[in-house]
Amino acid sequence: MFAAVGVVILLVMVFGGFALTGGALGPVMHAIPHEMLIIGGAALGAIVTGNSMHELKGLGGSFAKIFKGPKHNKQDHIDAIVLVSRLMKLLRAEGPVALESHVTDPQSSSLFAEFPRLLANKPLIALICDTLTLIVVSSGTLETHAVEEVMDNAMKTTFHEMHEPQHALQTLADALPALGIVAAVLGVVKTMGSIDKPPSILGGMIGSALVGTFMGVLLAYGIVAPMAGRLKQIVEQDEMIFHAVKQVVIASLHGWPQPLVVESARSGLGHAFRPGLSELLDAMRAR
Repeated sequence: MFAAVGVVILLVMVFGGFALTGGALGPVMHAIPHEMLIIGGAALGAIVTGNSMHELKGLGGSFAKIFKGPKHNKQDHIDAIVLVSRLMKLLRAEGPVALESHVTDPQSSSLFAEFPRLLANKPLIALICDTLTLIVVSSGTLETHAVEEVMDNAMKTTFHEMHEPQHALQTLADALPALGIVAAVLGVVKTMGSIDKPPSILGGMIGSALVGTFMGVLLAYGIVAPMAGRLKQIVEQDEMIFHAVKQVVIASLHGWPQPLVVESARSGLGHAFRPGLSELLDAMRAR
C-alpha cells in the first residue's frame, strides 16, 4: 500500500514540479513511450538473460509482495510458536510414534489443520516436518547441536532463495541509468542524421534524446531501487517466523520450561510481530 502511495508521490512531485517551473510536459510525454520501448526492452532482455525461469517467476511474484507487505501477521507468529510447542510437547509426552503421523503427512494432520495459513507456507512446514521427522526416525538420539546445525543449513538455503528476487531488482536498478544512456545515445545518433534541420526541430530531437537519460535515472533511483529495498525489508520480516520455529525446537530439546521456551522464541521477533508474553501464554493455554 505504502509502495503505491510512494510511487504516486514521486511522479506527481517530479512531473508537477517540472510543469510548475515552466517546463512543457508535451514533448516529454511524447518522447517517453519511445524511450521506454528501448529502456524497458533492454531491461527485460537483461533480466531474462541473467535469470532462470525459477528466478523469473519469483521476481514476478515479488511485485505483489512489495505492495502487500509481509506474508505473515502477528497472529501467524503466535500460531507458529503454539504449533511447534504442541508438537514438541506431544513428542515428550507420548513419544516419537505419536508424533510421526503428524510430521510425515501434515496435510492430513488434525493438529496442522488448525493452522491453515501456516500450512500454505511450504518452506516453513518443510522445516518443521523435516526436522521433527529426523528426531522421530532417530528415536530421540540426536544431539541438540546437530539438530540446530541441520535447521540452520535448511534456513540458509530457504533464505537465499527468498532473497533472489531482491538481488535481481537491485541489479536492474544499477543497470537502468546506463540503459537510459543507451536510449539517449541512440536519440543523439538520430538527431545527427537530421543535422540540416532548423534549430527548433533539432532542439526538440535533442530534448527527446535526453528524456532517455532522465527516465533511466528516475526509474533506477526513484522506483526500482526503493522497491528492491522494500522487498529486502519484507523478506527479512518473513524470515522471523522461521527463527521462532527453530528456537522452539532447540529450546525444547534442551529441556527448558515451556514459559522460557516461548519467551526465547517471542523475544527474537521484530516489534511489529512480537506478541506480549502474557498474550502468547494465553494462546498456549487456549489451545
